[in-house]
Amino acid sequence: MKKEVLGTLLAIIAALFSGIAIPANKIFIVDMDPLVFTAIRAVVIGAAFLAVSYWMRPKQKKTRPISANWKYFAVIAVVGGAIAFYLYFTGLKLTTSGRAAFLHKTLPLYTAILAFIFLKEKITKKYVAAIAIMIAGTCGIYFATINPTEFFSNPQLGDMLVMIAAFLWAIENIAARKVMKNGSSNWVVSFVRMFFGGLVLFGTVILMGKAGVLMTLTAGQWTNIGISTALLFFYVLFYYWALRLINVSKAAMLLLLAPVISLYVGASFLGEPTPALQLLGSGAILAGAYLAVGVKSEERGV
Repeated sequence: MKKEVLGTLLAIIAALFSGIAIPANKIFIVDMDPLVFTAIRAVVIGAAFLAVSYWMRPKQKKTRPISANWKYFAVIAVVGGAIAFYLYFTGLKLTTSGRAAFLHKTLPLYTAILAFIFLKEKITKKYVAAIAIMIAGTCGIYFATINPTEFFSNPQLGDMLVMIAAFLWAIENIAARKVMKNGSSNWVVSFVRMFFGGLVLFGTVILMGKAGVLMTLTAGQWTNIGISTALLFFYVLFYYWALRLINVSKAAMLLLLAPVISLYVGASFLGEPTPALQLLGSGAILAGAYLAVGVKSEERGV
């Protein structure tokens, strides 16, 4: 299978896991502290990717050590693996899963601009059109007003936190693509992002005096954390694999399929509102994603 086709397929699979994970996490996070929730998941998944990267090591060409790209790995762990996750899940607790899913997908806009500047990735006219259609759909979601309830108590604040998290993840995407181009494997990048990001989150848990919360988690809450962790593991697995094969801006663009799935699940199983603007935004995002599939990954001439 050609690299471009495989990378595109992997990004779409990642979008499917993301689309299911967001409404599921909305249910899980309601009665939990977002900081504790994200810290546990990150460390567990980081350990899993450590095992995967060790197992894959004999099968791969020699890669550059983490120390050779430590600045980029620090950005990946602290910005993407810690701060962005905490802001996102705090926002998800305050808004609906459908809105969080769509607003998270402003990620391609930030990623495309940063990739153009720092990675010299080319932005074709077709790609610009895809971005414009998808961003228009995202704006439709953002301006669709809903009334707060106990399940989504402060949509406006939640929306803002989700968008800030998306920008931070765009920065992390650029750093991840950079170290992969420098020779690091996607397995190592995934490990650094989740494990060291989790350690930062756990350090924050201790500093904020929330370590005792770990001892009060119920069996049901641990089960929910386990399900959420599995969904995130597969999302990270497929998405970072895709990043090794195609442009980061295209991979991020294809993730815009996820909110359509989240919107359907949220409306069908959580009873979340679906204003007309959200439905129109879903259609726009699907149209833009269709255009993005046909955009070949390439870089600008230096």
